[in-house]
Amino acid sequence: MTTVLIDYDSGNLHSAEKAFQRMAAEGGHGPVIVTADPYTVARADRVVLPGDGAFPACRRGLQAIDGLEEAILAAVETRGVPFLGICVGMQMMATWGREYTDVAGFGWTRGEVTRITPADPTLKVPHMGWNDLIIDRPHPVLAGIATGDHAYFVHSYAMRLDDPADLLAHVDYGGPVTAIVGRANMVGAQFHPEKSQRAGLRLIANFLNWRP
Repeated sequence: MTTVLIDYDSGNLHSAEKAFQRMAAEGGHGPVIVTADPYTVARADRVVLPGDGAFPACRRGLQAIDGLEEAILAAVETRGVPFLGICVGMQMMATWGREYTDVAGFGWTRGEVTRITPADPTLKVPHMGWNDLIIDRPHPVLAGIATGDHAYFVHSYAMRLDDPADLLAHVDYGGPVTAIVGRANMVGAQFHPEKSQRAGLRLIANFLNWRP
């Protein structure tokens, strides 16, 4: 089984690569490859799309690599391989990103990505640091992860879902903020699992074990 982390100049992937390699080795899940090669992505057994920065820039980064978006769609939509989006990679699962300008996402989860607006004016944006997960719906990627477990966030925009059934977990930051989404063979985490210690490593291990 081959897991690919897609590299499209959206941030430093070193921590994510090491975390996935560690959990893949512990579980006997085969190689973890960091790549932007469409041929490799299209034939992967699992696809991970990370992302740091603004939604429009990340989407342009994907589109700038010839054939990469088509390879992602071939793997995730056509072959149905498990997909994990991280941070902006999760946000790209939405219908629209509303950061600076309107940019279409993959449309895998109906909804839009909008700026966080905490009800408490003392809460700063970006939402940065540790927060407690609140589990909304059981899912195989959440096995062994419970309400109150900590995850590490760095973001100013969050997904607003049209269908509550797609919400797996949220956090409270002056109101509910989407933390984990899931539908069919696709899941997404707004936080960085590679920086979230026990809960993050457990989510990665669960994803590598997941058989949608």
